[in-house]
Amino acid sequence: MNRRDFIKAAGLAAGTLLTTGRCQRLTASETSPQKPNVLFILADDLGWADLGCYGSAFYETPNLDRLATQGMRFTDAYAACPVCSPTRASIMTGKYPSRLDTTDWFGAPQPDTVQRHWTRHKPLLPARYRDYLPHEEVTPAEALKKAAGYTTFFAGKWHLGEAEAYWPEHHGFDINKGGHNRGGPYGGKQYFSPYGNPRLEDGPDGEYLPLRLAEETAQFIEASQTKPFLAFLSFYKVHTPLMTTQELEEKYKKKREQMELKPEWGQEGDRRVRLVQEHAVYAGMIEAMDTAVGIVLAKLAELGLDDRTIVFFTSDNGGLSTSEGHPTSNLPLRAGKGWLYEGGIRVPLIIKWPGVTRSGSVCSEPVTSTDYYPTILEMTGLPLRADQHCDGKSLVPLIKENRMTRGPIFWHYPHYGNQGGSPGAAVREGDWKLIEFFETNTLELYHLREDIGESRNLADLYPDKTNALFQKLRAFRRETDAKMPSANPASLSD
Repeated sequence: MNRRDFIKAAGLAAGTLLTTGRCQRLTASETSPQKPNVLFILADDLGWADLGCYGSAFYETPNLDRLATQGMRFTDAYAACPVCSPTRASIMTGKYPSRLDTTDWFGAPQPDTVQRHWTRHKPLLPARYRDYLPHEEVTPAEALKKAAGYTTFFAGKWHLGEAEAYWPEHHGFDINKGGHNRGGPYGGKQYFSPYGNPRLEDGPDGEYLPLRLAEETAQFIEASQTKPFLAFLSFYKVHTPLMTTQELEEKYKKKREQMELKPEWGQEGDRRVRLVQEHAVYAGMIEAMDTAVGIVLAKLAELGLDDRTIVFFTSDNGGLSTSEGHPTSNLPLRAGKGWLYEGGIRVPLIIKWPGVTRSGSVCSEPVTSTDYYPTILEMTGLPLRADQHCDGKSLVPLIKENRMTRGPIFWHYPHYGNQGGSPGAAVREGDWKLIEFFETNTLELYHLREDIGESRNLADLYPDKTNALFQKLRAFRRETDAKMPSANPASLSD
């Protein structure tokens, strides 16, 4: 099937842009004799501002925009980490990365291997981290399969363990199409077949990976339509390498000219940061991902399953803006992937729960990726597992009744990011956010409702608020036994 056929099959249509506001009250769920299906779609490195329904005027995302008009769009949703593997582990466990010691992307340097890394002369050695998802953790796939007989499927990026014993099929997924140790499509022709992926057979030469993953997901849904299923579609898009079809690249080059867009740059630390969305290849990657989403949603509609399938869509961290091609701008958010500023951790989140979420509803209550596990359990009528998702809170009360005591949200990233970020931690409670930088032992305080771009550090103006949040951050580290970086002898001897 060529790209035009895929687009036709997906039924693309422009979505309605949404307005912001507090969570809107929703209708009660209709009872159903069969447990609902769950489709969880996870993008890679997709920025908060990268969708039309989140304000992008350059990227085209009609399928996701339409999904937002059918469900609830969250304006203040977060990834548990500014890089991928820790957030993915948080989704699979309902636990903060610091509790699991999965605090960096799997493949980053350990304190005893940093000598071969560009950060070898930095003032701090990174904390030691666990580079696999432990088998004793019960994933949502294992929980749904064991408790309710769900058929489970995974497609795309996994990146939760080097050894084959830690890949999706060993964490509760009956079928695995493309999930293995790598964090990007680095084999074969990368985003085009042949893929060189040990868990995905090559397609015709030149086949485009996001469309292939969508087709595999749609085929699974069709084969599993008579019983409840969990389908986890985890795109490699829009992670580097930056690659799209020639047709899409040309389309966005023309659009860039028509909109008279040109690159503009700012500075974040020692890195340039992109300030305008105008990267033609990246735009093509986003459209291809959106087209793939449309294929899967169209299959649900074709089979009459869309009225009993819960859909989640989110990203594993913020958009890449300070490194590796600087492909997107996260404005009005500051910085991007690899940073504890909002651009690195705030992500899009859309949830469609048929019969429950009111079409086009919008929520600005802060939530985070540890919350998805208990939410899925409650949505499917399964008992919550406080021993497992001990850091997650079910969003069902928030979705149904506009009420939820979420409490503070925490981040712990004791590593140097490839994108320029430095070791630190953060906490958000209400509209206040505190960031602690370990290298300089400094604190920054921001009021996000009034300063979403984190341009005014209020720590000196509000010492009581700064201290209160700092004490909560310290208590969080003690409670989760968070590992800290240490002084780097190589730096001290320079």
